[in-house]
Amino acid sequence: MPGIKHIEFWVTDLRASLKFYDQLFSLLEWKRIDENAFSDGVTKIYFVEQSVPAQRNVGPRHICFLAKSKSVVDSVGAFLLASKCALIRGPLEAPYLNRSSYTVDFKDPDGYVLEVATKSVAL
Repeated sequence: MPGIKHIEFWVTDLRASLKFYDQLFSLLEWKRIDENAFSDGVTKIYFVEQSVPAQRNVGPRHICFLAKSKSVVDSVGAFLLASKCALIRGPLEAPYLNRSSYTVDFKDPDGYVLEVATKSVAL
């Protein structure tokens, strides 16, 4: 089955990023599979520390992780508040066109925009 094999994040502080993602991914039931990598069993995300400032180029706006339920999204929201992360919106019900999902949008320690949302349902 074709899909995304892996995603690489360049980060400014590997230790801080791994601490953040350890907590986030445990809520989403992702497993740490290597010193700097996590997986949901299909897709791998790994982190590489770079000494250069992050580039802000045109490209993907964000990555959205699928949550199994609203309670998972709420748990992520609570983690983000406790971590004093840059919360963009949510947790809330977010209608888009003729569908809706329960979602929270935020920035990680390097400013990457991430989202955790339930499966979309028809309105």
